[in-house]
This record gives sequence, C-alpha cells and structure tokens, in this order.
Amino acid sequence: MGRPKNFEPDVAVAQAMETFWSQGYAGTSPADLAEATGVGKGSLYHTFGSKRELFGKALDLYGQAGSELTEECLNEPGSTAKGRIRAYLRFMVDTDLSGPVRRGCLAANTALELGNSDPEAAVAVRAMTNETIRLLTERLRRGQRDGDVAPEVDADAQAHFLMNTIVGLRVMARTHEGPVLHGIIESALAGFLPRHA
Repeated sequence: MGRPKNFEPDVAVAQAMETFWSQGYAGTSPADLAEATGVGKGSLYHTFGSKRELFGKALDLYGQAGSELTEECLNEPGSTAKGRIRAYLRFMVDTDLSGPVRRGCLAANTALELGNSDPEAAVAVRAMTNETIRLLTERLRRGQRDGDVAPEVDADAQAHFLMNTIVGLRVMARTHEGPVLHGIIESALAGFLPRHA
C-alpha cells in the first residue's frame, strides 16, 4: 500500500498551471514544480505520472477556467454583443497588463512552444480555441436575434476573426501598452457590427 497523499491534487494542478504559464513547459523543472506546489517530486510523480501528464492536467484546467470566464463575460446581461465582446477583450488585455509578469495566454504560449512537436498539446490548444470560437459565434448570433448585429454578418467567420485578434492581443500584450491594444480592439469591432452597438 502506498503512502496516503498529504496534498490536494486539484490544488497542486492549479499551482503547477501557474508555474507552466509563467515559465513555459521546457523552462519548468521538476524542482520548480515541487517548490510551487509544496509537494515532493516523488509524490507529484506518484500522483500524476510525469511532468508531461501534469502539464496536460494544467492545460485542461486552464481551458475549463477560460471557457467559464468567456461564457460569463459574454453573457452578462444589459449590453449589446459589441459591448460584451469589447468588455471581454479589454478584460483580457487589462489583466495581462496588470500582472507582475506579462505572461500572455497559456494556450497561445503552448502553441508557440509545443505546437509542432507535441500532438496532444496541439489538440488541447485547438479544443480551447474552438470552444472560444463557439461561444463568440453564439453571442454574435444572439446579437443578430436582438437586432444589434447586422443580419448579413457571418457569425462563424467573424468569431474566427475575433479569435485570431484575441491571440494577437495576448501576444502583443507582452510588449505593448494599453492604448495600442485598446485601439486594436476598436478596429476589430468596427468592421462588422452596427455603429450604434
């Protein structure tokens, strides 16, 4: 019989996620993970199997949290589709800018670091991206039903365009300041939603 766990695996995954997010996969050592979680390397690997398996769980947690945040932000009542999408994009940018370290988006960072060498990581990132696109598409279609998004707008195509904008904003937030990024947001919104929205 193995020793009982003296830590919460879910908490350890969240702490590991923060470390991978700040340092990248390759830049995070087993010692870094042990320090971040307060759990010995042996116990970590006994529970999670390997650094890569722990990273996979961290990506899953990031995706789940991101989906919940996106859905909550886009569906907050009392605003148009344009207003909610603007608030969502500005929230992400402002959050990136306000952190002690500008670390961008874990999904985008993972795509850049591992997208060509780790098929499972690529699938995980694609799933996160597709979920955000789905939520944006739903919000745009709701805007069309409500009359604040033009009926001729291709909601799916515009959601893909917005996802591309999001990834660019998250990368640029590592080196650019708020006014530039907020200007990009307004440019992205201007082309496909009614001016009054």
